[in-house]
Amino acid sequence: MTAARPLVACLAVAAAAALAACGLGPGEERSGAGAELRVTRDYGHELLLSERGLRIRESDTVMRMLEREAEIETRYGGGFVQAIDGLAGQGPGGDTDWFFYVNGIEAGEGAADYDLSPGDVVQWDHHDWGTTAQARAIVGAYPQPLLDGLGGKRFPVRVECEDAESDVCGDVKATLRDAGVPATGATLGAPGNQNVARIVVAPWQSARRLPSARFVELGPRRSGVFARFVDGGAALELLDPEGEVVRTERAGTGLVAALRPTDMELLWLVTGTDAAGVEAAAAALRRATLRDAFAVAVSGGEATKLPVVGERP
Repeated sequence: MTAARPLVACLAVAAAAALAACGLGPGEERSGAGAELRVTRDYGHELLLSERGLRIRESDTVMRMLEREAEIETRYGGGFVQAIDGLAGQGPGGDTDWFFYVNGIEAGEGAADYDLSPGDVVQWDHHDWGTTAQARAIVGAYPQPLLDGLGGKRFPVRVECEDAESDVCGDVKATLRDAGVPATGATLGAPGNQNVARIVVAPWQSARRLPSARFVELGPRRSGVFARFVDGGAALELLDPEGEVVRTERAGTGLVAALRPTDMELLWLVTGTDAAGVEAAAAALRRATLRDAFAVAVSGGEATKLPVVGERP
């Protein structure tokens, strides 16, 4: 929801030339895969708009693509989206706003400043951020974060397993390979975690040895993940948008979540309360299951988008 930096006006003789010089003209279409725009609300629970195969033009930004596909209202000089197709944030002092993610990653700059690349998946989500403003990475654009990264720069992908010879470790690697994601393997907690997308495949009791992973235990205000392992990792609390416990799942429960502790780290968790939970999480590593979700819990063969919406404790 960061406001865009002011656009410096270009000097030109003709108005059309000025627009082209400033990068405001339509530009030529870029080669490569088309982009995808998804507009959701309540942490990805409700899909409002979906457009695929959108051609990317030279100097296209997240804001410009949104303007072409939806009716929008802006604030702060056009750099902050106030409303999309009539659904508005609460304005100054409110806790509900529009947030955008490119390939499942918070861009860290305004929509008017972020230049799109072919194949990008842009998700705008309307939600209450009173509980957390730390959801810096989400799973809803899988596998795009692992294919194209951010800003056209792909992260090398490394799968870290508690047991590199286990079936579940092999399953995750095969799933990534089928999705077109090249990945290397490493032991859990291998050094060198900067500028790498790490996929941790392990029960929570082992995964929590990674300092970056332990943010999940601190709750959504710190991690951006609306779930929290308790009882030494033997149980997973599923939370609502206010961070309150809706239900607690135990044996065989899995979690797929993404964290971005720093700008140079991207950490995906394929974890669970036990080995069966990790297997459940690995089975959920599918585009259809993760689509638009911020994180997903799996229990009893059912996937639940997090935070839990529409259920009462």
